[in-house]
Amino acid sequence: MMSGGYTSLGSEKISGSVPVASGPDHVAVKFAESNLQTFPPSEAQGKISGVFRPPADADDSFSKPARGSSDDSQPTGWTQTFSVAAYKSYFDVDTSDVLERIKDSLLPFKGSFTEKTADNPDLYGPFWICTTLIFVAAAIGTFVTYVAHKLQKKDWDYDINLVTWSAGLFYGYVTIVPLGLYLLLKYFSAPSGLVQLWCLYGYSLFVFIPASCLSVVPVEIFRWVVAGIAGFMSATFLALNLRTHIKSAGESWFLIAAGIFLLQLALAVILKLYFFTITVGN
Repeated sequence: MMSGGYTSLGSEKISGSVPVASGPDHVAVKFAESNLQTFPPSEAQGKISGVFRPPADADDSFSKPARGSSDDSQPTGWTQTFSVAAYKSYFDVDTSDVLERIKDSLLPFKGSFTEKTADNPDLYGPFWICTTLIFVAAAIGTFVTYVAHKLQKKDWDYDINLVTWSAGLFYGYVTIVPLGLYLLLKYFSAPSGLVQLWCLYGYSLFVFIPASCLSVVPVEIFRWVVAGIAGFMSATFLALNLRTHIKSAGESWFLIAAGIFLLQLALAVILKLYFFTITVGN
């Protein structure tokens, strides 16, 4: 039916192409079916391709770079020494790794510690071993002197210097001695990694923790035996794990080995004399 020049259309569904006008200069407009019930629209035909991106002025300061991507803000060259990321790999160990390395340090004649840790020397275990030893030695040394004074009914004063002195002793020893050995081996063209030496020396001190605990026994000769065994085990552990580097140093290898051994025994003697020698004043 036509009324006033308009044509009435039926209610049938219209789909497909609708010619706008006939002629060579006109094109047909195609309407794709879409579901307006879904928001945001799914991957349907007619959707503009691409993904959503924030506007150019959006704040992305909290966005994290993808794994494996490079971060231009990271320091390079010698400035890496002052960044935390430079030391992250030296703490990349779990509990099982640390326990396994502690077990190897208590079996000094195996001599396989260096081979096992060559690809992943850590500083996590050495740090906590030194820290634990500092407080164990100071605490047990204080307890031993306290008991000795009370048994003789003498006045007892706590010596705070035990903690500070033990911190300087063990932190200084495990830092300076490996550094000196590193320079010495490098001089004799038998270099070893500095971190590897710190790792080795740090774990070598673990045996002194149970030795300090055994020193609670109030028998002087027993304390000397415990200190001697701990020093011998620790020194043997170091010497056997460094034997390859030491032997490649040429004719001086015996002097280097003797120095390593004697220094470790000296540490055991100092630990016994300073922390577990009881003197009760009159």
